Amino acid sequence: MVHVLMKILVCDQLADEAISMMKQSGLDVTYEPRIMRERLLEDVDNYDAIVVRSRTKVDRTVIDAAKKLRVIARAGVGLDNIDVEAAKERGIEVLNSPESLTNAAAEHTLALLLASARNIGYSHLKVVSGEWPKEKSMGIELTGKTFGIVGFGRIGRRLAQLLKPFNPRILVYDIIRPPDELLVESGAELTTLENLLKESDFVSLHVPLTQDTSKMIDSTKLSMMKSTAVIVNTSRGGIIDEEALVTALKTGKIRAAGLDVFSSEPPKNKELFSLENVVLTPHIAGQTLEAQLAAGKSIAEKLINFFNK
Repeated sequence: MVHVLMKILVCDQLADEAISMMKQSGLDVTYEPRIMRERLLEDVDNYDAIVVRSRTKVDRTVIDAAKKLRVIARAGVGLDNIDVEAAKERGIEVLNSPESLTNAAAEHTLALLLASARNIGYSHLKVVSGEWPKEKSMGIELTGKTFGIVGFGRIGRRLAQLLKPFNPRILVYDIIRPPDELLVESGAELTTLENLLKESDFVSLHVPLTQDTSKMIDSTKLSMMKSTAVIVNTSRGGIIDEEALVTALKTGKIRAAGLDVFSSEPPKNKELFSLENVVLTPHIAGQTLEAQLAAGKSIAEKLINFFNK
């Protein structure tokens, strides 16, 4: 039980169970899941902690306005909507719950791999418009193919597990060398990014967006891929150069792409919408009932533990 009454502002949608956990622990919770920026700037000074997901941007302006703030908590994986450096300067703790979305994100990645390989988005649109594009909907199979996983953290490793029934060859690239036991357990081979792109039939991206990873998949990297290859991104949109990707898809340099994330969201690159060899989803890799419940409960538990220290 939290002994001193701490005020928590929840700025985005959070599972009811998570709200209940915090209240039952003695935290004073204000639930404003649609709070607008102007209101947030006015009210944030009243709170000891704020909880966000991806909608609310906690930049330096918000942090400077929050004189009492001790914790910023993100119910999710990335921290790119939080100015971590500004928080650090103020001594504000930043928490997140990356473990809670692992399975959901990996399953969505697999769904995009399958949808892209079998032209499901294109076929669906044609059928509901009255067409029957059987000949143009020829797909490829995942079984026995080479999969390149860029970033071998929780989600990359879980994807490798989900791919096992497809009897895959798995290539892995990560700037931090994974422990040998994890590679052996996953049946994966460590390689360079360039070799991974050249040899893979399917490429999946699972790295955070940083200065080093921004547009890491550019025209040069895309040109290394097989013309029959599929690339899927469920990490962050800025990792792929979208203009280069559109060109590669239009000219047949690669077969297809599945994207859950974009350089700006909602996406502004309208050319993506006109392509028949791309499957697009609205940043929903972590949007399952199970994952959102787990994310909410995890961040609630971390907040409770923080204020009980």
